Amino acid sequence: MKAETTGSGEVGLGRGGRMSRQRKRDAVLRLLRGEDLETLSRALGVTAATLSSWQEAFLAAGEASLATRPTSAEGLESERLKAKLGEMLLERELLQAKIAALEAHRPLARRRSRP
Repeated sequence: MKAETTGSGEVGLGRGGRMSRQRKRDAVLRLLRGEDLETLSRALGVTAATLSSWQEAFLAAGEASLATRPTSAEGLESERLKAKLGEMLLERELLQAKIAALEAHRPLARRRSRP
């Protein structure tokens, strides 16, 4: 992808119309440092709305990283593992009850036959 130079000497979007993650980050940091949104959008060759959306996403990700709760993927995995642990503990208790019944020479509960 070839970058084009704008009139102010800034490097704008290339032919593909895409910017790397690092360039987007740098653009957002420039906004946060006080550069004018309209001027920066013209210099980079992107719309002000695009720059604003990058800034919102950047700030949201930063806020999410400060959360004390695990991210949603970690939370889902934790819940899945807790459920699996519960299943295994229940299965273990049932097996222990069967073992105790066998050791006491008691018959196991009979299952109904399926038609």
